[in-house]
Amino acid sequence: MHTYRIGDAAALLGVSPDTVRRLVDGGKLIAERDELGRRIIPGPSLAAYARETHRAERESTGSSARNRFSGIVTEVILGDVSAQVEIQAGPFRVVALVSRESAEELKLEPGVPAVAVIKSTNVVVERP
Repeated sequence: MHTYRIGDAAALLGVSPDTVRRLVDGGKLIAERDELGRRIIPGPSLAAYARETHRAERESTGSSARNRFSGIVTEVILGDVSAQVEIQAGPFRVVALVSRESAEELKLEPGVPAVAVIKSTNVVVERP
């Protein structure tokens, strides 16, 4: 079974290590101790917490797309017909090509919040 240290679990959840400690202390996230006495989170426990935490969000979107990355627009390059929009969503950089009309209608510019909604039939999964 794969386990995660507090900082690694925090990075995966997109929260601070202190938040993960509070989740463990509050009984919302299961943790164990390793041979050195450090708190570790079992992988299945972390996965279950992440799934349950975001279930309501997934169910309330009114969309069939389930991949949603909230972030901030960092760059918009307008072309004659299309626009390249870059969003920084936590540690992830998402680049999208949209119509220029859509970019202008949404008033996309650096500094505004945006959500990259991704529906894909071709996803590559890799292990680090």
